[in-house]
Amino acid sequence: MRSAFAILFTCLLALPLDAEVKRMPRKSLLDSEPDVVYLEQASVKPLELKVVREAPVFSDKEGKHQLGTLAVNQIARIEAITDKVYRARGMGKREGIAGWVAPWAFSPNDPAFAAKLKEFYDRQIQVQQLIAAGQIACGMTMEEISRVLGKPTKTSNRKTETGETATWEFVRYEEVKHYITLVEPSTGTPYRKLSHTTQEERSRIKVDFENRITVAIEESEDQSRRNPLIILPPMIPW
Repeated sequence: MRSAFAILFTCLLALPLDAEVKRMPRKSLLDSEPDVVYLEQASVKPLELKVVREAPVFSDKEGKHQLGTLAVNQIARIEAITDKVYRARGMGKREGIAGWVAPWAFSPNDPAFAAKLKEFYDRQIQVQQLIAAGQIACGMTMEEISRVLGKPTKTSNRKTETGETATWEFVRYEEVKHYITLVEPSTGTPYRKLSHTTQEERSRIKVDFENRITVAIEESEDQSRRNPLIILPPMIPW
């Protein structure tokens, strides 16, 4: 995977996309919990952490309503995170339990885990904000681009010794009606009559990937130069 600096210098521009391309519907918990990153929706492998301290489990991330207690000496699965708490699934004192738990209950193997997880969280929040605004940026994954633009009109892929490159094109067409002018024989009055209808290209967006990460974005309709919009490429701290 290329470094963030390589991504920075390769990226040409990023585009706010208003109605240029049909977007995928985005119905998820992200709409009501913009500060939560759900790991399954982030398309990352499951995160499992060892529980080293017995901890209360809450139904809400603010810690107002306790559901029970997460038992110690087990491996719990982390389903979601905020910048303060984790949503964990594991065993309570009597049965399975899932809810929000403080990070101090867990002990990751990597001493730098907390810092890496914070970097992962900050990036994912930025991605969620971009997706909610219908925007794409260099550094986004193929899956994240798809969530904004939907299925590409055209794709091309190339494998090399150093990895894989790909290009996706998103083309939007609009219906254009063509008319001819005729003259009413009896009155000599001219009038227009529909001749035919064509589908004509309105906009084209091309996205280039290296190893599934966006490195360049090009939009054919906009003639103005936009400021670059770049995010960190994805990283998984576990």
